[in-house]
Amino acid sequence: MKKIALVLVTLIITLGVFGQNDPDIDEMKEELQKQKDDTTNIRFKRKTVKIVEDGDETQIFVKKHKKEDWDWFWDDNDRFKGSWSGFSMGYSNFVDNSFQLTDGGASYMDLNTGKSWNMNINFAQYSINFVNDKFGLVTGLGIEWNYYRFDDDYSIQESPVDGTIEPVDLSVEHPTWNIEKSKLSTTYATLPVLLEVHTSSSQSRGLVFSAGAIGGVKLGSNTKIVYKENGDKNKDKSKDDYNLSPFRYGLHARIGVGDWLIYGTYYLTPLFEKDKGPELYPISVGIALSFE
Repeated sequence: MKKIALVLVTLIITLGVFGQNDPDIDEMKEELQKQKDDTTNIRFKRKTVKIVEDGDETQIFVKKHKKEDWDWFWDDNDRFKGSWSGFSMGYSNFVDNSFQLTDGGASYMDLNTGKSWNMNINFAQYSINFVNDKFGLVTGLGIEWNYYRFDDDYSIQESPVDGTIEPVDLSVEHPTWNIEKSKLSTTYATLPVLLEVHTSSSQSRGLVFSAGAIGGVKLGSNTKIVYKENGDKNKDKSKDDYNLSPFRYGLHARIGVGDWLIYGTYYLTPLFEKDKGPELYPISVGIALSFE
């Protein structure tokens, strides 16, 4: 539910910035604010995405509408349409500078990959046609969330001595807590510059390949611990900077057929600022649904 709430709040803020005096945008904002349970419907142009959260499982359903029904987000009017705008979800992890999966020598950063999520809402896109509506340049804006689920009973904090990242051994700090999960969450605004190729001038029917650079600006970060104590379930959430890189850049690619694609992102900027934490480089892979 918290994951869905974060998506809704970000969408409402984004719509407030891009949708002044637009009645359709205002209606969408009202609809998002009414979502209160574990099932959420998000409409984007020709599709509605339904996100159902049931315990640790998240299911995603998609319904397609007629093109003329939806026209909420800004885009160009060229026939060449990129695949950036839309929704994507996948897995997060870290690699070292040799592209090997690692915890950077800091065992407390070891992740439960199956429960470490990457999620993106890409809400604005601009496409420039170069050749026959099949090859062009794509840019835009998006929001990226990463949920890094620690594999052991650890969390992190900034050292009061030198400000570097250090582990918090929850079994020692809170011996009465029965830890259910502990994670680090980050939120970045993203901007891509991608070259994209379509095998058909109609994107919904052909192969799509896109690759290029991506940049990010940090919007927020927090740690969260879910635990039981004396039979009661509790949550401990702390917002902090955690020495995370305020700006980052990397490589992004996606390939697929029509609106469904596989994506991958590798950041060349370390997760933490230099000499303030383990040298870890974020990566993510998953499935993307384009709303063009």
